[in-house]
Amino acid sequence: MGFLMDLTRRTMTVAGGAFAALGFGSRAYAQGLEGPFRDALTYSDERGGVSVLVQRGPEVLLEAYANGGGPERDWPIHSGTKSLSGVMACELVREGWLDLDAPVSDIITEWQADPAKATITTRGLLNLTSGLVAGGFGAPPTYVEAVAAGLQTAPGAHFEYNPGPFQVWGEMVRRMLADRGYLPDVLGFYRSRVIDPAAVQVADWRLHGGQPTLPTGVRLTAREWAKWGRWVLDGAGGADLTPCWTGSEANPGYGLCWWLLRPGLIAPAARSGMGDDGAEMAERGEDIRLAAGAGEQKLYLLPERDLLVVRQSRGFGTALAGFVPGWSDTEFMRRVLRGL
Repeated sequence: MGFLMDLTRRTMTVAGGAFAALGFGSRAYAQGLEGPFRDALTYSDERGGVSVLVQRGPEVLLEAYANGGGPERDWPIHSGTKSLSGVMACELVREGWLDLDAPVSDIITEWQADPAKATITTRGLLNLTSGLVAGGFGAPPTYVEAVAAGLQTAPGAHFEYNPGPFQVWGEMVRRMLADRGYLPDVLGFYRSRVIDPAAVQVADWRLHGGQPTLPTGVRLTAREWAKWGRWVLDGAGGADLTPCWTGSEANPGYGLCWWLLRPGLIAPAARSGMGDDGAEMAERGEDIRLAAGAGEQKLYLLPERDLLVVRQSRGFGTALAGFVPGWSDTEFMRRVLRGL
């Protein structure tokens, strides 16, 4: 009942103006509900949403909080964390550390003894078509456990959404650092390449086995996630991010650690909010790219509109329990785009 009661509390910033509201009857809340994004806000609020931020270019068109959210409050982005690894891989290609189409076994050398694993490329690992499955929902393996895991399908044959490949990638990064004489500090390396350049303040990053969990674990405020999204839209410091926006044959809707609302998308789960209707946006000419986490934590990027949208919620527990209505990315983004 808590988040339903908190629907009566909202803090809002619209087009540079700040509004604080403490009840449905307050003027600021009423202005928000009558504003151009009212349908999107209502849709998010009713589904446990805590923040919605809409930014076009440098201009923040909307910043709104509900259900206990606030501009200084951070939330777990869950699997939205994965998108950092896609950008990281592209940055390491730019720096000459990595070839996406070279075998992972060039770095994870023990895989050379396994004929199937020896064929896995970094691209296949990070677009989740390697066949490797390790760990489960909310329970990623350690780097060592992921490297030792077996294959469930032949490399390249199927899309398998799971945390294992990201932990293998973490071990790859650790070994690349060690091989070059650096401290094997994966978290510090991520900060130096894809966090600090965006001037983003990460509230927390969960560790497992002494290293950051790369499939999940980051906590961000809406503003900081938007700041990171803006940096990505602006070119991520010069890295070629084309692999992030290029799906595989096994799943055209998943690139290098990013979701793509395109025909043929295979969603991570039945309650993911993507579903078959995601293709509708692409058919209407909208190029929508997502960093997505459990509980419908979303960072939407629309490069042709120079637009980003952050949406966060109180967590996936209430959604899984059926305490809130189901989520649809298409329905939410329709409402956002109508507000422009």
